[in-house]
Amino acid sequence: MSGTGEGKDSAPGLKRAVSRWEIVGLALNDVIGSGVYLLPATAAAILGPASVWAVLAAGFCVLLIVLCFAEAASHFDGPGSAYLYTRHAFGDFVGFEVGWMTWLARVASLASLSAGFAQALGYLWPGAGGGWGRVATITVPVVVLAAINVAGVKSGTRTAVVLAVCKILPLVCLILAGLIAWAMPQSLLAPIRGADRLGEAAMLLLFAYAGFENTAAPAGEFKNPRRDVPFALIAEIAIVTVLYSSVQFVALGALPNLAGSQTPLADAGRVLMGPVGGWLLTIGAAISILGTNSNTVLAAPRYLFALARDGFGPRILASIHPSTRTPAVAVVTHACVALPLALSGSFVGLAALSVVVRLVTYIGTAAAVPVLRRKFAARPSGVRLPGGAAIPVLAILVCVGLAASTTTRNLVAAAAAIAIGAVIYSFRRQGYGEVPATEDSVD
Repeated sequence: MSGTGEGKDSAPGLKRAVSRWEIVGLALNDVIGSGVYLLPATAAAILGPASVWAVLAAGFCVLLIVLCFAEAASHFDGPGSAYLYTRHAFGDFVGFEVGWMTWLARVASLASLSAGFAQALGYLWPGAGGGWGRVATITVPVVVLAAINVAGVKSGTRTAVVLAVCKILPLVCLILAGLIAWAMPQSLLAPIRGADRLGEAAMLLLFAYAGFENTAAPAGEFKNPRRDVPFALIAEIAIVTVLYSSVQFVALGALPNLAGSQTPLADAGRVLMGPVGGWLLTIGAAISILGTNSNTVLAAPRYLFALARDGFGPRILASIHPSTRTPAVAVVTHACVALPLALSGSFVGLAALSVVVRLVTYIGTAAAVPVLRRKFAARPSGVRLPGGAAIPVLAILVCVGLAASTTTRNLVAAAAAIAIGAVIYSFRRQGYGEVPATEDSVD
């Protein structure tokens, strides 16, 4: 079954096994990661006590981008997400560059979160902070998650959903404890400060909300992706925005010196719930990062798989395991590329690079929406955003503003990645990758 009209995007052998609410669980698991546990203090340090408003504003800005993904996803049921949307809107080269950059973002994300996992676990086990302890803390979870996702998409999905529940529960406990204590933060009373660092804060907050773009990456293994992916995206952004703003509100009330905390939510948990609260939130942080890594190991290889199937990479990356029916080689390849980067880099640096690279994905998808809308005008089942091109244009402006606020170093790194992608594209396999002239759906 393919939403592209050529029957290639969902390869024979991929198993459609993931239901609507499992997709919602995947979406939540991908977004709620290290950001909510490690970045509240940074936002408070930059913006002061009014950072709770920044969290809400970031959620609204991300909503604009999410809506673009929701409309684009309603036209397709094959794997690849933004790669698929931009390739059918703008052709092979643009599609390849978006797919390439999206995969690179997932490499940087897996690497940054693996480094963040070691950082978070250092609260429970100081040995995780350096030496062989750090190596083991980073390597073992990635290897285990890769093995789970090679074993089957259902096992990978169930693992992700369980981890999503386990990471959300500590946050809910913190919010409830904060509301019961009702320590009113100054955030509702004080003016916003740090206007000269708004761009830096925006990039960090975007990292906390990022990950939604990968919800549709394994769409070739979803039962009804055209209907369920848009639903999951909207549900995810609504839940995450409420959760994040509530957490920031509670943390600001519990910790007057939130900006100086190295483990902000663990410290807030100790203040509100005693030592048990500190341990609960620390364990939650580790599980949260592990859960997002689980999604990355599931979703990112599907980009490699889709690219390779269309001639943009070694054929072996498009192979399917004969018994588990997963892109096993792509899964292992992604893990092997991300591990050295995780071992050599820091959480903050890799997180910032991940966000810059993601902007290519966001801009490409937002720009593709009006084009796909015209191509699929006759399809009544597709999502159609109100306001014509207003939402895609606003989403692009948000992304351009974020790109303008990042460091020159990260922009140069992103430009270099695009240039490398252009070189790789020149070696594509001939006879593959052509987008068909017509886009009739196969239902």
